[in-house]
Amino acid sequence: MSTWIDNVASAVHLDGMIVVTLRSGSEIRFPAALNPRLAQGTPQELGRIEIFPFGLHWPDLDEDLSIRGILAGDYGQRPMH
Repeated sequence: MSTWIDNVASAVHLDGMIVVTLRSGSEIRFPAALNPRLAQGTPQELGRIEIFPFGLHWPDLDEDLSIRGILAGDYGQRPMH
């Protein structure tokens, strides 16, 4: 059984930040540079965000992030060393 009770109302790219507003009114912000794929995106690519029930998708960059992951500080793939 899921305990998730909040959904994404909107998501935008603003001055290098991904800004996610939840239906509750809470806002989550993180630098696009923290994700290797997003870090390579143009402002237009970063601004094209599709919202799904449990996360976000950037179709031009082939990247998906879950809201639970973002809330836990996981911004996606990490560079290989």
